[in-house]
Amino acid sequence: MLVVLFIVMAITILSLGFVSRSDVELACGQNMILRTELDYLAESGLEHARGLILNPQDVDSEYWTGSAAQQLVAGSNNYYDLVVVRDDTYPTDRCTYIIDCNSYWIQSPGSLSLSNLKATLRLDPCIALWIGSSTTVWPQVTINGDVYCEGDLINNGTIGGDVFATGTISGTNIEGQKNTVTEAPVSWPNLISIDFGPTYYFRSSTFSAEIVDTNHPVGTFNPTGTNIAGIRYSNNDVNMSGDVNINGTLVVNGTLRISGSNNIITAEKNFPALVVTGKVIMEDSASLVIRGLAQIGQGVSIEAGAASANINVLGGLFIANIGIASDKVIVNVIAAPAIASIETWPDASTPSRWKPMAGAFFRSIERK
Repeated sequence: MLVVLFIVMAITILSLGFVSRSDVELACGQNMILRTELDYLAESGLEHARGLILNPQDVDSEYWTGSAAQQLVAGSNNYYDLVVVRDDTYPTDRCTYIIDCNSYWIQSPGSLSLSNLKATLRLDPCIALWIGSSTTVWPQVTINGDVYCEGDLINNGTIGGDVFATGTISGTNIEGQKNTVTEAPVSWPNLISIDFGPTYYFRSSTFSAEIVDTNHPVGTFNPTGTNIAGIRYSNNDVNMSGDVNINGTLVVNGTLRISGSNNIITAEKNFPALVVTGKVIMEDSASLVIRGLAQIGQGVSIEAGAASANINVLGGLFIANIGIASDKVIVNVIAAPAIASIETWPDASTPSRWKPMAGAFFRSIERK
């Protein structure tokens, strides 16, 4: 009997050992599955952020800054938090974003498992200057972002990005790569003046633009309840004599003349800042600041005999023909795709979207 009892006890101990090891192996397998799920969830979070950064029209803020407790499968125990910060110092454009994604599994209060990824997302190409004809970039021109030229480009200025051209590319001070292409990496915005005035659509509603005379008045102009985008529209040539601050859009179906200083146009969310079908002519010592997308039909020039003028663009400068026709116009363009991306409404039911970036890639992804 004693021998039988010892044998039974030995078998029981061995069995319990096998069961314990099996439980450990099963727990390890479950942990491996959970970790794999959280790793993939964190990668999905990065793609979530990438999609909204590429489509800033879908968010209310200038760009998407992230969100907490996001889920791919509703009702599951898996979540992820995203924090997005734009890197405004790389190098001086606004085309790089830092994304922190923390995915986690919650079984019960106090039970938590984590997977953390940090990535650097670069919008590329990220067009700051688009010119629809052969052009010369003068020494007084600085472009922080990518450039496209439909023709030959001669660079005597400073380009802090890549250059894309259908013709030859020559000159120095190009930080990025020189790319010969058959078509533009980013299309022409193709904004039509009559879509903005005298009336315009926003979603299913109709609003009235403010009609501007040939001499734009001095002062600050803001959106109103009947003109929510702050659009100021003229079917004639317009002169801005200085100290004009427009929070909205200026649309000129003709030539825009800048004859004074301290002129500022700041676009509302998803709307362009400036649409000019003809030329922009700068007089001596005149200045213009544009925050948003500027579409100009016939280039930028300076009044004969003028010594210098200034144009600063934060967003994107898109010129159909001629480009910047004078070496006396000091131009500084910083690519800011979040505020240059637009969504217009040619009719009450169909929006039209456009953005100055063609894609994005992860420059780096690291596990924290």
